[in-house]
Amino acid sequence: MKLPYLEYAAPADVTEALGLLGELQDEASVLAGGQSLIPLLALRLARPALLIDINGLRELSRLSLTDGWLAIGAMTREYVAEESLAVAESVPLLAAALPLIGHEAIRSRGTIGGSLAHADPAAELPAVALALDAEFVVRSRDGDRIIPAVEWFDGYLATSRRPDELLVEVRFPTARPGTGVAFLEVARRHGDFAIVGLAASLTLTGGQITDARLAFAGVSDIPVRAAEAENLLVGERPSRNLFEEAAVRATARLNPPADLHGSAEYRKKVAATLVRRGLQAAADNADERS
Repeated sequence: MKLPYLEYAAPADVTEALGLLGELQDEASVLAGGQSLIPLLALRLARPALLIDINGLRELSRLSLTDGWLAIGAMTREYVAEESLAVAESVPLLAAALPLIGHEAIRSRGTIGGSLAHADPAAELPAVALALDAEFVVRSRDGDRIIPAVEWFDGYLATSRRPDELLVEVRFPTARPGTGVAFLEVARRHGDFAIVGLAASLTLTGGQITDARLAFAGVSDIPVRAAEAENLLVGERPSRNLFEEAAVRATARLNPPADLHGSAEYRKKVAATLVRRGLQAAADNADERS
């Protein structure tokens, strides 16, 4: 299917891109990797007056470690982050999730910022960002604004970014010593969006859990944090019984959607299984990393 008629702009720098967004706002769409936007355009589910192509903005394609944070430019390709030693060592949960995004061809074009701006609740990166309390740096002609992950996701395929703002950077806190991670998901086929996914992180100090993070993908219109289960885990030692109880608490209030891929009951059972397996895998990974 052919794309609809629209105007096209390829700004030379971020300032020019912000000027276009400030003028047109909701009438403009930003093109990054295009893995989500181009199909939406072809299906006439998106009809912007102007397409702003930011692929030439090299200033948005970088990774840097500063003061306990890994800052990733919004235009950083997923495969670049996947191959990055800095990502693997400093944000292992992100490194664990990246290989599960689509296929290699998808990751060669898809961007970190594009996935998080699209905010598909079944995608991997939103769950990782929420689990790790990532920060989103958005920029407008008025300056920068930092949005915590808990405030970023604002409904199905919606974020708290204003129409005149551009996502320029995502910041992930670096993992503490003794942290183990796991990203697990169930999908119909490799490369499909997850029916249910789980981002899990445990930090062990002297054999005791001192930090726990759990976030689901595919169980609501936004990624979901399992705070009650996290609170249960902190201060305890890893065990099968503890992880069983954590699975109960993590899924007690879930009300997943039902569709052709699975019923709400099925998704809830899968979520519980992923919690048990994910926590054990994260605990094992913490031992290995130690």
